[in-house]
Amino acid sequence: MARGTIFERYGGFATAGKIVMAFYDRILDSDITGPYFDDVDMPRLMDHQTKFVASVMGGPASYTDEMLEQLHRRLNVTNEAFDEMARLFRETLEEFAMAEEDVETLAREINSRRDVIVSAD
Repeated sequence: MARGTIFERYGGFATAGKIVMAFYDRILDSDITGPYFDDVDMPRLMDHQTKFVASVMGGPASYTDEMLEQLHRRLNVTNEAFDEMARLFRETLEEFAMAEEDVETLAREINSRRDVIVSAD
């Protein structure tokens, strides 16, 4: 049985930051998700996303669903964009050689937030 949280097992904030950087390389290259970030302060976003991913991994930072909904409401995120984001997130985690069980756990955590992130279709 694995010990500690995913955050602890994979190197904490250092790894969360690397995952976020690799993930956003994919997100920005996607024709579906890239346009959502045309006018975004990327360094600020990367900082927030590192804390969010760390939180999803079982780390110390935390975001409530209300905060996520408020942050995403004006973006009019579609189900198609959410599906693309979830696919790219999974690919990124696999690139970091995470155990399949951990990839599934994190993918499930992200998918559980669909209703607070998607606001258009």
